[in-house]
Amino acid sequence: MVDVKVLEQDLQEHVRRHVPPGAVAAAGKDLAHYGHAKVSFAAPDSVKAALAAEVESLIQEAGTRRDLRFAETDYTPRRMRNVTRSEIAELGTVIRAVYAAEPLLRLLTEVAGEPVHRCPYEPEQFVITCLEKDGDTHGWHWDDFTFALVWVVECPPVENGGFVQCVPGTSWDKRKPAINRVFVEHPIYSMELFPGDLYLMRTNTTLHRVFPVQGGRRKIVNMGYASTSDLSGDFSHETMDQLWASAPAGEV
Repeated sequence: MVDVKVLEQDLQEHVRRHVPPGAVAAAGKDLAHYGHAKVSFAAPDSVKAALAAEVESLIQEAGTRRDLRFAETDYTPRRMRNVTRSEIAELGTVIRAVYAAEPLLRLLTEVAGEPVHRCPYEPEQFVITCLEKDGDTHGWHWDDFTFALVWVVECPPVENGGFVQCVPGTSWDKRKPAINRVFVEHPIYSMELFPGDLYLMRTNTTLHRVFPVQGGRRKIVNMGYASTSDLSGDFSHETMDQLWASAPAGEV
């Protein structure tokens, strides 16, 4: 049984004493330029290990296969197994505790250069995805809220896909997403990832996807956070509500 209080103390002590000098400033520059930044320094190994163990357990207990496409993102594919926020909150303890941890929020605020808040729309607070079959992908999309912190639990080598691609400085028109137009007008940046990595992304202004996997698996926890302006925003949640909906009867 994981002692969440001990993990919270480990996280607080790590953020206070063990973040490398200059790491926050360097990540902030990357976030501003590329729309994403590795922030693997944000948590100690004890927290990463406990979170990874919970992810493995929850995928086995509650993971649901999805194969969807959305008009709002030019019908880009979502092929994966996932676990919803409600299932994680009901069955787990580590992910929900880490998500709400004040030391982590303060560190993300430093990197972002603006306040980072818990997401007011609960289904986007934390979700698990697992790309497990050849061709599985989380296709090109934007998110409604400003920030996502992604914890990489498992990832294949870059030769087998599973890396992230980003197009920063872009915007989402749900009625006319015109994703191919974005590609010819903006550069695409790619980020190689390894188990234990964390990265922060400005997901509402960074078109992004996970390159399809071919061999191996990619398991992550996505934690969604809001900017101050998001808190007074009026959002619709078409893609999120469909992607994380309850599974049809008999589907596992």
